[in-house]
Amino acid sequence: MFVPRRTPIVLATALVASLAGLPLVQAAAADTPPPADPQVKESVTGSYVVQLDDAPVAEYDGDIAGLPATRVAAGNKLEKGANQVVGYVNHLARERAEVLQKVPQAKKLYDYSYTYAGFSAQMSHDEAVKLAKQSGVKSVEPSELQHQDTVDTPRYLGMSGKGGAWQQAGGIDKSGDGVIVGVLDTGFVPERPSFAPIKTTKKSDALIAKKWKGVCQAGEEAPAVTCNNKVIGARYFDKGIGTRPIPEEFKSPRDYGGHGTHTASTAAGNYGVDMKVMGRDYGKGSGMAPHARLAIYKVLWTVDQAGGGSGTDADIVAAIDAAVADGVDVINYSISGSGSTYVNATGLAFLRAAKAGVFVAVSAGNTGPGAATVGKTYPWVTTVANGTHDRDIQTTVTLGDGQKFTGAGIGSGVPKAPVVLAKDAGLPGANPTNLVLCQAGTLDPAKVAGKIVVCDRGGNARVDKSAQVKAVGGVGMILVNITPGTLDSDLHTVPSVHLDDKAAPAVKAYAAGAGATAEISAGTAVRVTAPKVASSSSRGPSPAGNGDLLKPDFMAPGTNVLAATTAFSAAGGEYAFMSGTSMSTPHVAGMAAVLKSKNPTWSPMAIKSALATTATTKDTAGKPIQNDSGTPATPFGYGAGQVQPKKAMDPGLVYDSGYTDWAKFVCGSGEVAGTHELCAGGKIDPSDLNYPTIAIGDLAGKQTVTRTVKNVGKLPEVYFPKVEGLTGFKVTVSPKLLVTLPGKTATFKVTFEHNGAPLEQYSYGSLTWKSAFHTVSSTLVVKPLTVKAPVQVKGTGVSGSVPVPVTAGYTGSLQSTAVGLTAATVADTQIKKAGAVSFPTANPQVNDHVAKVTVTVPAGTKYARFSTFDADYPAGTDVDVYVYKAGTTTLLANSGGGSAEEEANLQAPAAGTYDVYLDLFAGADNSTVKLNHWALNTAESNLTITPATQSVQTAAQVNITATWSGLNPGGRYLGQLQFTDGGPGSGFTVLRVDS
Repeated sequence: MFVPRRTPIVLATALVASLAGLPLVQAAAADTPPPADPQVKESVTGSYVVQLDDAPVAEYDGDIAGLPATRVAAGNKLEKGANQVVGYVNHLARERAEVLQKVPQAKKLYDYSYTYAGFSAQMSHDEAVKLAKQSGVKSVEPSELQHQDTVDTPRYLGMSGKGGAWQQAGGIDKSGDGVIVGVLDTGFVPERPSFAPIKTTKKSDALIAKKWKGVCQAGEEAPAVTCNNKVIGARYFDKGIGTRPIPEEFKSPRDYGGHGTHTASTAAGNYGVDMKVMGRDYGKGSGMAPHARLAIYKVLWTVDQAGGGSGTDADIVAAIDAAVADGVDVINYSISGSGSTYVNATGLAFLRAAKAGVFVAVSAGNTGPGAATVGKTYPWVTTVANGTHDRDIQTTVTLGDGQKFTGAGIGSGVPKAPVVLAKDAGLPGANPTNLVLCQAGTLDPAKVAGKIVVCDRGGNARVDKSAQVKAVGGVGMILVNITPGTLDSDLHTVPSVHLDDKAAPAVKAYAAGAGATAEISAGTAVRVTAPKVASSSSRGPSPAGNGDLLKPDFMAPGTNVLAATTAFSAAGGEYAFMSGTSMSTPHVAGMAAVLKSKNPTWSPMAIKSALATTATTKDTAGKPIQNDSGTPATPFGYGAGQVQPKKAMDPGLVYDSGYTDWAKFVCGSGEVAGTHELCAGGKIDPSDLNYPTIAIGDLAGKQTVTRTVKNVGKLPEVYFPKVEGLTGFKVTVSPKLLVTLPGKTATFKVTFEHNGAPLEQYSYGSLTWKSAFHTVSSTLVVKPLTVKAPVQVKGTGVSGSVPVPVTAGYTGSLQSTAVGLTAATVADTQIKKAGAVSFPTANPQVNDHVAKVTVTVPAGTKYARFSTFDADYPAGTDVDVYVYKAGTTTLLANSGGGSAEEEANLQAPAAGTYDVYLDLFAGADNSTVKLNHWALNTAESNLTITPATQSVQTAAQVNITATWSGLNPGGRYLGQLQFTDGGPGSGFTVLRVDS
């Protein structure tokens, strides 16, 4: 997102300084090489930065006779006019003059005294090399500050540069031209240069005027929002959120929280915008589609001082509706959402948007790295994971014992200062859990003032931790991960460094000792191997659809992304680094705009396909993508891989689908009854949706899927298939070649047959169609099952029966048993008022909108469920459920859709107690919230299964009947049908009966 100043490498000095003061010795033996001359890279600008051996004013500790110390005490400011400072500056001037005498032709540019001891000068390369050998000189390095790289994520992704996506689109002024990107978020700041007017053509203006039907709402308070030919429309939606926003919020499309400004400028911000953070120039930045137009839809609002945006489905769906009516071509939706259903209000609104030809990019979510945490798994949207990119901002902390650790951080550093653990710096009576997290009201000013504080990650926002340190007089923060996770270059209020979990033990052990000190360096931009999957990025498999659709779709940069923001945000300033799938998603929205501009007839799914089939699963070192914890990543982390828009501009073939296909997919998934309106055209096996990836989450021995591709190139081409991976499967592709004509389609089938791969485990591979000009790759994800059975079947009445279709993945005997039926245990709890804020999953707490119910699960439990039901509440109520191991912050299951119909499930949970948090997101004050929960562990006489044993053949379906009787009227019962081959393999179906 930005052009970093190229950071010169600090060169190692010769051994002169380290040998100074040692007695003379005889020459080394012939087999010992002499000390190497210092290497100085030649500066293309002709200027160099020279660092003296002397310390700068801020660090000088008084070791020179007659010159008192000038080191700045922690928490104090440097006093430039103090006598001791003036005296030491004069000393540095003399040292500089002496060094400069060695290179009399050099032309000095700047003196450095206070934070860096040295100077810069114009000189020849030979003079620079000569100077580096002189006593009193620590290093000489080329000054390249005026040299700017390409805009960072556009460069990394291949948008810019020779042959890049922008060039293929016809140039920067054609990239996204004629396309409108709608951003549903927290609004925007009209004054940011990213949103300034652009130069357009009459043709482009006519195209926009023809399609654009939106408005620009000024808002109800100053400063009024204005639009131009870049941001052509702006609206706000607050009827659903009501009076919840804080008083400082703007009742207009103007952004208060900063999130929307960041996402909008990432997607389609102007090209060549100067970006500075904490006074440091990071060069010129650009959105992915710099010439696209923007339409802003404010649906998220700041509702408390902790920051972040909250919105309601009422407002969001209204905005989606308006955006499609207004004429947008692309929607960016960096907002949370459930992944367990296809037919909630938001999903259906996006279904119709996609039907209308709107490409929708959505965030995968930030609840990783646990399995099946991915959100918004609708096939008609593009779900984006968060990956790192190859520019990192690093900071080093040096402990008083000499240990050094490098982490993430931007801005200035901190000279040597005392360091203290947060746990040792608390107020009397502070909650120990909150204290180590540096939460508000826990740190003691008397113990923190003038010190660097070590805080654990989690609970509160990272930038809130540094704010708490500053509030009580701290001068710096060392933020440590306690589990593997990303390192984030946030804009903190005190100089900070973010370290990984591997560094944490050593840092904490040292900081716990008496007299511990540390110093933090200023942030430095470096190139690193990328991408890696961010730990927080939500993972597949999809909670909906039995794993028959791969989500997320693919990955884009979302960690430490620099873009515009607001002065009111937690980051502050005009530009800031932010991380999350919220940041990766607008990269894809912008790419889609560029692709749409170049290919105006392409459908949303054709655009998705182009990005998916050209994505890469390798990093910049040519190795398989890893998680940021260092473990191997899988398609459930990165989907089809890291996007490569340069290649997506010419994908060769695309996999397309439309409304009818999506409706059949939903009906085939079992998400809705066959009588649902979406099922009028029938149903398909979800794995048969014409998707650019292939996922089978329930392979029972053998299955064949069908795909159709369209040649979007200009020439006829012949493609040949190649299957890689999927060890333990026989994979057959038919036909053995595809002859494709421009604009025409071709169909093929892929048969997957289990051949020794571990049962009940996912395996991964790829299918690549290759021609003389194009390579079209599809990720393959397959899970072979012992038994394929419905996840859940439902029944009604005090007695009755339901058929359960079962397909075996083997030939032999199938044994069927039952657990339950068990009536729900209902726990009532009172909640004062709705919160309409995101639930803090890393630090759950009871408050006015959150209640906690502790549930005991007995030994031997096969299945536990925790549910709430719409039928128990007035319309419009939204309850979310979060399940934790009691007394911990370990989230085990959750359900957070847009209603009160929620369920969180645990398969074979450990015996013990569990804390279930109920969050009233929307609803009436003083509501009674009912938690229904079940723990299934024994068979009951009210449920029978027939037949109990039968012979089965691989891939052949048989029917089993579940029959119940003797239930109490008006109850909610749960049971589990268990299927086994007599060995370790098994499957199950949950039976839900409303009597």
